[in-house]
Amino acid sequence: MNFHDLGKGRSARPFLFALVFAACASSISPVDETFDRTKLRAIDARIEQAIADHQIPGGVLWMERNGVSYHRAYGDRALVPAVEKNSEETIYDAASITKVAATAPSIWLLIQQGRVALDEPVTMYIPEWRTGNPACPDRRDRLSSSEPACWRDEITVRHLLTHTSGLRPDLTLTDKWDGFDEAWRRTMAEEVLQRPGSVFRYSDINYILLGEIVHRVSGEPLDQFARKHVFEPLGMMDSQFCRASCGGGLQPAQGRLKPAPTLSRIAPTEMADGVMLRGVVHDPTSRRMGGVAGHAGLFTTASDLAKFARALLNGGGGVFTLETVKQMTSVQSPSGTGVRRAGGFDVDSGFSRPRGELFPIGSFGHTGWTGGMMWIDPFSRTFYVFLSNRVHPDGKGNVLALQRDLGTLVAQSVRGFDFTNVPGALPKRAGGGVRVMSGGGDAQNGIDVLGSSRYAALRGMRVGLITNHTGIDRAGNPTIDLLRSAPGVSLVALFSPEHGIRGVADEKVSDTTDEVTGLPIYSLYGDRRKPSPEQFGGLDALVFDIQDVGARFYTYISTLGMAMEAVSGTKVKFFVLDRVNPIGGVVLEGPVLEGETDFVGYHPITVRHAMTAGELAKMFRDEKHLDVDLNIVQVKGWKREMWQDESGLPWINTSPNMRSLTEAALYPGIGLLESALSVGRGTPAPFEVIGAPYIDGERLARELTSLKLPGLSFAAVKFTPEASIHKGEACGGVRIAITDRKGLRAVDAGIAIATILQRDYPGQFPLDKMQRLLRHRATLEAIRAGKSLDEIHSLWSSDFPQRRAKYLMY
Repeated sequence: MNFHDLGKGRSARPFLFALVFAACASSISPVDETFDRTKLRAIDARIEQAIADHQIPGGVLWMERNGVSYHRAYGDRALVPAVEKNSEETIYDAASITKVAATAPSIWLLIQQGRVALDEPVTMYIPEWRTGNPACPDRRDRLSSSEPACWRDEITVRHLLTHTSGLRPDLTLTDKWDGFDEAWRRTMAEEVLQRPGSVFRYSDINYILLGEIVHRVSGEPLDQFARKHVFEPLGMMDSQFCRASCGGGLQPAQGRLKPAPTLSRIAPTEMADGVMLRGVVHDPTSRRMGGVAGHAGLFTTASDLAKFARALLNGGGGVFTLETVKQMTSVQSPSGTGVRRAGGFDVDSGFSRPRGELFPIGSFGHTGWTGGMMWIDPFSRTFYVFLSNRVHPDGKGNVLALQRDLGTLVAQSVRGFDFTNVPGALPKRAGGGVRVMSGGGDAQNGIDVLGSSRYAALRGMRVGLITNHTGIDRAGNPTIDLLRSAPGVSLVALFSPEHGIRGVADEKVSDTTDEVTGLPIYSLYGDRRKPSPEQFGGLDALVFDIQDVGARFYTYISTLGMAMEAVSGTKVKFFVLDRVNPIGGVVLEGPVLEGETDFVGYHPITVRHAMTAGELAKMFRDEKHLDVDLNIVQVKGWKREMWQDESGLPWINTSPNMRSLTEAALYPGIGLLESALSVGRGTPAPFEVIGAPYIDGERLARELTSLKLPGLSFAAVKFTPEASIHKGEACGGVRIAITDRKGLRAVDAGIAIATILQRDYPGQFPLDKMQRLLRHRATLEAIRAGKSLDEIHSLWSSDFPQRRAKYLMY
């Protein structure tokens, strides 16, 4: 039967339709069957937006599921000294992806061969790592000494792989040194900051040691072992370490040298000592070590990393056994460290941004400083790799937000898989919520600075700690765990502020015992608001470490002041582990508190005070005439104009209704209204919506928009709060969005909303309830009279800027 015969009878029509349908179905590409094309376009657009925003010059993406891949190059591989178009063959400096694509696989191969054991001490493979202290036990099963001098001997291969060794993040680079031998001498001199297995601290030193273990056990340098036993068997032919340089080395930034063939495929990174790094490792420690180190030095392509990821999803690619893959990619970090790390890979920590919002916990991946990322999901059998040189040409690029967005978009693109209910996925960690912010800064809070000194200021002391879940270091380790495992420090009591030690209570809190440490927890938001002499009488020091949000009526600073009052006149030292002000330390807003002080108005300061807790502690001590031995461990690397996401420090929800930096930014103004109407408590967006049953949201949005308040936009909204004011009532109101946070004046927004509501709904809007937090009668009466913002601003003149200036430390 030919095609023409198909139309001769009615009986032929079904066959014709079936044939046409089959032809159409066969034209659907495997990519379209596997991925949503709309989401693929969204991925392309997000990467191209990062290029347009000068966050990256270009990049290469490879995403794949069940052998079906989508891959392409974007932008340029080089901008300086000349623009070079990118291609999928571009070789990138992988930076810390070296840890999981070269060093960890090499260690796991040696474990697979029985030549290395996961829980054997490092001293088994590097004898000179041993302390040599005769008081330290020699046998692994007896390595449980409480003596800090013995802690080096306790570090195992597992501790190194999971960053739980207690070692510092990196070797010191402030002085000039060069060569592997000097790097090794410095590594051998490292002291342990915490007892191994007690905290997570991401450390390049861990992987320097692992790289040398590979060398000592195999007899081959790390680069040779990885090439011979990992890269070549998996077909990763473009993956290599660059000893000193690859294919020609450093190229003058303004030169006209023609790159060698290999070098021409390598994406340059950044200027160093007057030359543009190209084919030379960007990481300064690895560069000083000659380009081969366990933590950085690998150069590779997206397609090569795809081969590696594919091998892990397909049973090991003939290199690793199924059992090795399972151990390498499942959680191996010691319990109680607050994060979940696999045998090299990240699983669930503050650095898990490439997982995005949908990939299940139990998937795994890693990032690289130069701009690379990869994430592998064994549940949906999906992975993606994205390599870029975000540090080119000037080190100012940033991919942190891109990491999170790509992870989400890739998962959204997957067809036919339900990411909302994944059998075998790990549950969320209790007390989770730590998120690394999207900025590229390297600030350190006081706890990080204290740790870098090995807690010298607290050595030999019995310590009480005023803290909650916000007391964490840069890696997300709780200050409680850091101090209880710190050498020479005896942590004997905990004190909790409003919302309790875990930050989840929205009511008064009673004294209790910490389930993890067994330490007593004395509540400072229950029957008492300050520690009693019986509670701190046996202490040498009381330490305060809580994250404030920069508003006068947020009660953590009241707890700070009242604790200082409690120890005034005693011999107990008071330490403040200072923290950045998350909404910046420049802009002052609102009136100074008038009249009597209380727990939501502890001291006469402006509503938005632009000070840190340490600076406020100095002001409280002097202006309240407190006899306190005050010691402030200052923040490092923070400038007053920085917001928290620009500092590179992690965000953790500071209280049940303070869930983002956006909410913290709006809080000083919108929070003023919270006794008078709903400010979104009991909704997914507290302080981002306001409303009441009597409000016409459309009208309010128009009136607020007409004021042209800088940095804000308003849209009508209807919602029913499940808590607080107007609980269970349908409310009209507005959703508030920040369009320019540098121009944002949240207090003005709160005053403007109150002024409009007082004018439009005088018998329904309870203006007087604002006084509970506003604490400035003249401003309240000006709102009642319908005064303009300029007229109200004139009421706020005070000497606070001069008073404040005396206490600023940054």
